[in-house]
Amino acid sequence: MDNEMIEFDIGLGSGGGDDDGVDMDDEEMVDSPAHITTSGGGGAGASSELYLPEGDLLDLEPYEGMEFESEEAAKAFYNSYARRVGFSTRVSSSRRSRRDGAIIQRQFVCAKEGFRNLNEKRTKDREIKRPRTITRVGCKASLSVKMQDSGKWVVSGFVREHNHELVPPDQVHCLRSHRQISGPAKTLIDTLQAAGMGPRRIMSALIKEYGGISKVGFTEVDCRNYMRNNRQRSLEGDIQLVLDYLRQMHAENPNFFYAVQGDEDQSMSNVFWADPKARLNYTYFGDTVTFDTTYRSNRYRLPFAPFTGINHHGHPVLFGCAFLINESEASFVWLFNTWLLAMSGRPPVSITTDHDAVIRSAITQVFPETRHRFCKWHIFKKCQEKLSHVFFKHPNFEADFHKCVNLTELIEEFESCWLSLVDRYDLKDHEWLQTIYSARRQWVPVYLRDTFFAEMSITQRSDSMNSYFDGYVNASTNLNQFFKLYEKALESRNEKEVKADYDTMNTAPILKTPSPMEKQASELYTRKLFVRFQEELVGTLTFMASKAEDDGEVITYQVSKFGEDHKAYYVKFNVLEMKATCSCQMFEFSGLLCRHILAVFRVTNVLTLPSHYILKRWTKNAKSSVILEERTSDVYTNYLESHTVRYNTLRHEVFKFVDEGAKALETYDVAMGALQVAAKKLSHATKNEGKPGMANGRVKGNLVTDGSRANCTTDDLERCSGQHLSEDDMDRRIRELTNELESANRKCEVYRANLLSVLKDIEDHKQQLSIKVQNIKISMKDGL
Repeated sequence: MDNEMIEFDIGLGSGGGDDDGVDMDDEEMVDSPAHITTSGGGGAGASSELYLPEGDLLDLEPYEGMEFESEEAAKAFYNSYARRVGFSTRVSSSRRSRRDGAIIQRQFVCAKEGFRNLNEKRTKDREIKRPRTITRVGCKASLSVKMQDSGKWVVSGFVREHNHELVPPDQVHCLRSHRQISGPAKTLIDTLQAAGMGPRRIMSALIKEYGGISKVGFTEVDCRNYMRNNRQRSLEGDIQLVLDYLRQMHAENPNFFYAVQGDEDQSMSNVFWADPKARLNYTYFGDTVTFDTTYRSNRYRLPFAPFTGINHHGHPVLFGCAFLINESEASFVWLFNTWLLAMSGRPPVSITTDHDAVIRSAITQVFPETRHRFCKWHIFKKCQEKLSHVFFKHPNFEADFHKCVNLTELIEEFESCWLSLVDRYDLKDHEWLQTIYSARRQWVPVYLRDTFFAEMSITQRSDSMNSYFDGYVNASTNLNQFFKLYEKALESRNEKEVKADYDTMNTAPILKTPSPMEKQASELYTRKLFVRFQEELVGTLTFMASKAEDDGEVITYQVSKFGEDHKAYYVKFNVLEMKATCSCQMFEFSGLLCRHILAVFRVTNVLTLPSHYILKRWTKNAKSSVILEERTSDVYTNYLESHTVRYNTLRHEVFKFVDEGAKALETYDVAMGALQVAAKKLSHATKNEGKPGMANGRVKGNLVTDGSRANCTTDDLERCSGQHLSEDDMDRRIRELTNELESANRKCEVYRANLLSVLKDIEDHKQQLSIKVQNIKISMKDGL
């Protein structure tokens, strides 16, 4: 034994371990090669081949003294024996020669041999994200082989007994050492993956081809891992194309932003880029963002993830793109920080992503103040997969699920409906359903209505999610094609925006009511947004609003559709501040006023939209750098608004006065007396409207005072000098000066209106020129 040394293979096989990042459904591992061939007496150097026993060896049980041509042949025989019996194997220890280092002894063991290594040094500095199930139970079953001088290997020890149950034949294919992807299977997987099929569909095809899952020889997890590794190897070979493109774009325009995680000259993991237009769009529409990871569901072969939003026409708009090869939490943190840097450090109000714990953790770290929402429609799609048996057995389940999620108005109503749903369909113990219920505050609309997501209704599907590159990037797209299709998608989206701008600026919408508010909205909003607002405004005609409560400052109205009093919405209206909130929270969610608030505006004589309810991001001038808050019609609009405020304030006070005065006969008499006095004063004030009053021989407001020449014109100097005017002369002169002042004010308003009209024309002309320039660019590109 002096010329030998002992090795122990405690690394659990080929780089594996309990914390391996590769998806596996058990802990068992073995030095399992990728290729499978039959034994032909390969030598020691053939360690990359798996030798399968032939002939009588297939049915033999190991015994001491049994000989094999090579170590690999012995390993393959023991693994074949294990498959027949029902357990998995791995290499445990080895002994090497001190002379040349060659392996001269091996021990193969049951995969449940020994116990898990709980060495604190391995885990104290890092948190294990996904702890594995403990499968090692100290089993003693093993096979030891030793190399003879002849070069053959002989069995030196064999332990048959196991201390655990063995696996039945129809489940053996799930054991790690027996899960091998054969060459023909790999070829078929490669072909189907190139056609855009995902691992689940590929496994279905393999099961059909081989006649059963047990004959396939591996699981869907193995297929998924193989496909992912295949894709990563392909991407690593072509990724230089991405870097060359990004460097070229940055050289052409320094405002083109790109970043690579790690060193560009080394093995790249992730990359992000945003062109100047994407960065500019974010300044206008960056209040809500969608991070699309559709590729993770194998819709795309490329690990492509765009950041998108919604522009003023309701179209998806791009905020940047990423290629994600490494999908760890640290990588997502890097990506979100990099994207935030490119967007000038301004985080969005809200962000929508797929339902994923890793992404959620990264967003919590990078965007702690941003409201994070899971894409509801991705969850609905997943629901059809996870609950397919329920959909098949209960045709009404889908409608009930939709009603519970989308049509409940209150949190309490949703909670009650959900409990009833899971009880009715016996789903209380369904693990996936419980998982999404625990995350309900991040995808169920009733919990999200208080945050802006730029969607036109609570139940509408967001068009920004996975739709920006639809029709361009698909399952068969590879890196060689990607950037050409990417640029075509950008051109198409830009052309649609130009067309929408043109329609908005050059066509007038058809008004359906005589309301000044509708006319005002038609002049402010883009065409699509105006149509949506018009729907709400016309919808008010079927709603009734009645006062439910008045606390002195805020009046609460109950708003319901005619004949549907049981389904009421509640609008709180502050008359003095002209602010209203509705229980449906449509304005908070979409940025447009709901029909319930508009119904209250109708009954309270609010004739135009208050400025704080007009979001610039939805207007024609959303992307304008010129501030045109006012328009030619502002004089009239301001009059309407000020008249509305005065009207509502007076009415509010009068209602309180009437309520108090009608309580008793004495208060009634006092109230009537006060009203009569007020009526006389109001009548006197009406007759003298615009005429300054007199007080102690002086005109109020110091328009003209005794002995003062400050307000006399040149023609009046002689009259004002050294003599007192009679009261009639003073009244006449005051009326003349008042008329002159009113005339001057009218002229100022006309000049002001003309100036604003000129500025508006300049802005309109600027936008039209921009549209023409874009059309010329598109025509030139088409010509090339």
